[in-house]
Amino acid sequence: MTFWAVVFVFLALWGTLYALRRRRLRRRRERVRSRPFPAEWNAVLEKSVVLYRILPEDLKNILRSKILLFIDEKHFEGCGGLVVTDEIKVVIAAQACLLVLNQPDETVYSGLSSILVYPDAYIAPAYISLDGNLYVETTGVQSGESWREGTVVLSWRDVRKESKTLRRGYNVVLHEFAHQLDEENGAADGIPILRDACSYESWQSVFRREFQKIRNDRVARRNSPLDDYGASDPAEFFAVATETFFQVPRRLLKGAPDLYGQLMKYYGMNPAEWKQP
Repeated sequence: MTFWAVVFVFLALWGTLYALRRRRLRRRRERVRSRPFPAEWNAVLEKSVVLYRILPEDLKNILRSKILLFIDEKHFEGCGGLVVTDEIKVVIAAQACLLVLNQPDETVYSGLSSILVYPDAYIAPAYISLDGNLYVETTGVQSGESWREGTVVLSWRDVRKESKTLRRGYNVVLHEFAHQLDEENGAADGIPILRDACSYESWQSVFRREFQKIRNDRVARRNSPLDDYGASDPAEFFAVATETFFQVPRRLLKGAPDLYGQLMKYYGMNPAEWKQP
């Protein structure tokens, strides 16, 4: 057998195995989606996730299906003595899946494998910006992290507290999973994978302008619709903008309507229309 014949056979075999794997995955997901959503999980969502309570009913149905898949496919691990319960899984999964409600199941956090959960804030390496470009490594107390290697780290105390209110505009789950979306194209640059190629120009134009504005506002000590942590770098700007979009959407719509419009197009939702608690 010639070299190219061997290559052809190998590629044909690889293609067959890949197709079989995809078919098995689709069947598995169909079985998972067909399961009844546990009543106790729904009770947890109604009690502990304010964004779920205000979500339109048709979106709730989609979200519950995504939650079933997320919990089935992602590995949760307790750290620092924490025992992972169904409540922890459901509260985290609901908010993570809210960001991908309108994305195909096949692309939902495809690079994410595990979620590490600490009982409280934890000590971890941190990077402090000195001038916007130069960073120094130190240690700090963290409530969450997103690793490019496919891991999200969360403090359960912060998750539980921030899941129950929208007033502060902070949500560590939305923030860290926004980083995961940002990193799906291989770079943490504030530019996630958009729905179509023609969207990138307007996205970059709006985000660059609004990013510079929040940096100017921080220097001038002016009020901004976004938390000034978003001025750290483009990746943090996207994560903070995402938190604000879902937590206090009307504030963002009023203060930065073009930014709100870009996020509304990307996420396929308009939270400013949802009934506020």
